Amino acid sequence: MKAVVYHGVGDIRLEDVDEPRIQEPTDAIVRITASAICGTDLHFVRGTFSGMKPGTILGHEAVGIVEALGDDVRNLEIGDRVVVPSTIACGNCSYCRAGYFAQCDVANPNGKEAGTSFFGGPAATGPFHGLQAEKARIPFANIGLVKLPAEITDDQAILLSDIFPTGYFGAEMAEIEPGDTVAVFGCGPVGQFAIASAKLLGAGRVFAIDQFEDRLKMARRQGAEVIDFNREDPVETIKRLTGGIGVDRVIDAVGVDAEHGCCSGKPAEGAETRQNGQWRPGDAPSQALEWGVQSLAKAGTLSIIGVYPPDATTFPIGMAMNRNITINMGNCHHRKYIPRLIEMVQAKRIAPETILTQVEPMPDAIAAFEAFDRRERGWIKVELQPQRSGSSQAAEAQAVVDKAVADTFPASDPTTMQNPK
Repeated sequence: MKAVVYHGVGDIRLEDVDEPRIQEPTDAIVRITASAICGTDLHFVRGTFSGMKPGTILGHEAVGIVEALGDDVRNLEIGDRVVVPSTIACGNCSYCRAGYFAQCDVANPNGKEAGTSFFGGPAATGPFHGLQAEKARIPFANIGLVKLPAEITDDQAILLSDIFPTGYFGAEMAEIEPGDTVAVFGCGPVGQFAIASAKLLGAGRVFAIDQFEDRLKMARRQGAEVIDFNREDPVETIKRLTGGIGVDRVIDAVGVDAEHGCCSGKPAEGAETRQNGQWRPGDAPSQALEWGVQSLAKAGTLSIIGVYPPDATTFPIGMAMNRNITINMGNCHHRKYIPRLIEMVQAKRIAPETILTQVEPMPDAIAAFEAFDRRERGWIKVELQPQRSGSSQAAEAQAVVDKAVADTFPASDPTTMQNPK
C-alpha cells in the first residue's frame, strides 16, 4: 500500500509499505478514505520537534471503513464507517475513565510517565505508524474508533479527528463564559476552530491575531476582530480596543514552529524595543505566550494548545503570577469530545468543512506537504484522499464507502457516556 514515510529532517517520501495486520485482540484495520496534513506534521519534518524514527508513517487524522477486527472489539462491525481520534487511549485506566484520554497510563509502551501517545509521532510517543496511508492499524479500537452517522461527510469527519476537538478543548480550558472577550493567537486550522468554539461557548467578542491575509480573512468571516501583528502591535491594539482592560481569555493556538515571530523564538519585527533587545537564541519565550500574557486582563485565563517540545523551558512566569493569571494547557482528549462535536455538526450548529481549503489525492501528498510548508496563500487545511487515484481501484473503494454510508446506523456514541465529569 502507499503511505507517506518519514526518513529524516526535510525528507519524506510516498512509498509502498507493508499492509498493517491485527496484532492484538483489541486492534482494528481501517481502510483510510480521508486523511490530512497537520501543522504538527511540519514540526517533525522541519526538525523542530525531535525524536522521529526513520521509516515512521506520518499523520494522525483519519476517516475510514473498518476492514478487520480483533476478537475483543465488540462494539464495531466490518464495514462500519469511522473517525479515528488522533491520540491513543486504552479506555480502562483511571485517566481514561476520568476523561483524560491524552494521559492514558497504558497506550504508550514507553511507560506511565512517557506522556501522550498518538499516531505518526516521535519515538517517545510509541511510536505508532500514522494515518497518511491507504490502511492503518488502530490499537484499542473499541475506544479508538467512533462510528459516524450517515449524514456526516468525510470532509466534515476528517476535521473531527483532531483539529476541531483541539480547538474546542482550547476554548473549554480558557474557561470562556457567556459575554467574555477572547483573543486567539494563531489563525491556522486549530486557531480557526478555537475561534468557532469560543463563539459556541458564548464569547461576546473574539480577537484573532496572525500575519497571513487568508487566515485573517477566514477569521473575519467567522465574526472575529482581526489583528495583523506585522502591521500593528497586537498588545497595544487589544488594550486600545478593550478600553485599556485587556481580554478575559487567551488561547495560544500557535506553538513552537510558527513563522516570523508569532512563535519563532524571537520577537516579531518592531517588538525588540518592548523586550529591550534581551533575546538569546534558544532562551526566548514564545512570542505568542508573551503577547498572550500581556494581553490578558488581571485574573484572566491563558489556554495553551499550541505544540511545544519537552525542551521548551522559558515562560513569562513573573508577569503571569503578579497579575493572578490562570494557566491551563495540555494535549487534547479527542475521544472525550468527538461524540459531542458530531452532535453539533448533525444539529447544523457548525459546518466544519468550511475550514478545508484543499483536497488532494494521495499521489500528490508530497507536493501538498511542500505547499503547506511554504504557507502558500489559501493553503490552510489540506485533506488527503488515499483511495482517490482515478483508477478502477479508486472506484471500487468509493463503492465500499457509499455502501458503508448507506448501511450506517445513527452511530455517534451517547455524549453522556463519553464525557465523564
